[in-house]
Amino acid sequence: MKPKILITDKIHPVAIKEATAFAEVEEFYGHSPEEIVEKIPGYEALIVRSGTRVTRGLIEASDLKIIGRAGVGLDNIDLKATEEKGIRVVNSPEASTIAVAELVIGSMITLFRRIHHADRSMREGKWERDRFIGNELYGKILGIVGFGRIGKEVGIRARAFGMDILVHDPNITAEDAKEFNAEYAELDELLRRSDIVTLHIPLTEDTRNLIDEREIGLMKNSAVILNIARGGIINESVLYNALKENRINGAVLDVFEKEPPGENPLKDLENVVLLPHLGASTNEAQINAGTVVVEKIRNFFRED
Repeated sequence: MKPKILITDKIHPVAIKEATAFAEVEEFYGHSPEEIVEKIPGYEALIVRSGTRVTRGLIEASDLKIIGRAGVGLDNIDLKATEEKGIRVVNSPEASTIAVAELVIGSMITLFRRIHHADRSMREGKWERDRFIGNELYGKILGIVGFGRIGKEVGIRARAFGMDILVHDPNITAEDAKEFNAEYAELDELLRRSDIVTLHIPLTEDTRNLIDEREIGLMKNSAVILNIARGGIINESVLYNALKENRINGAVLDVFEKEPPGENPLKDLENVVLLPHLGASTNEAQINAGTVVVEKIRNFFRED
């Protein structure tokens, strides 16, 4: 008997094709939580992205053996309830590593060379070469907070631009950093020395508002900060005031405390680049997010 898989958030057709090779697959998009709870009995596997809330109620109503999250975070899944019921949970954090790392580098260049403003000026019929004098990445100090998969890939690419790398991550040592031609630093030192700070850590109770008034105060007036990780790591109201008062030079945000951010005052500032959570938004990452989690589900049923 083939296992039955329910998919409640859209994944790439390539991944669906791979799933149908070993399972009975039903796509069930755009339905309410109540409809999903009603639908879930009889399915052994569930594949979601960020849209479906896998609640205790859904879990208790199910016959699930495994849940696959096509993507990085698991914050939309009640992990305590899955553990109590003995349901395996898998995801595909490795799928978007390159996409996020490349977006970080692209965002740094955009901010430093003011590409977004120059593009807008050209569309308004202007030719303002003198207005858009920018800065180079070469020789700048990049501070990477969180040196896991994505942090390491950012560091590798930044070295190719001739940047010096500082890293902070409680899970690595100074020797680990040296292997990637980087220098280990405590967070305060990293904030003081860096020209660019980029965040690559999960949102937890310990990291919520990690970058707050005190931390912003440690940064150079000429420094910029990027958050292409999780909303809530930077205190957005503190960041807004710092940018408005030119206490730091700029920021890039791909994630927000509330998504979509609505009438966020950051939208009114010229020294910030705002993106609609594009970190994993490449064709390659979208394919990988689905196929990696499908492969993990396939392997689970082979072992079962």
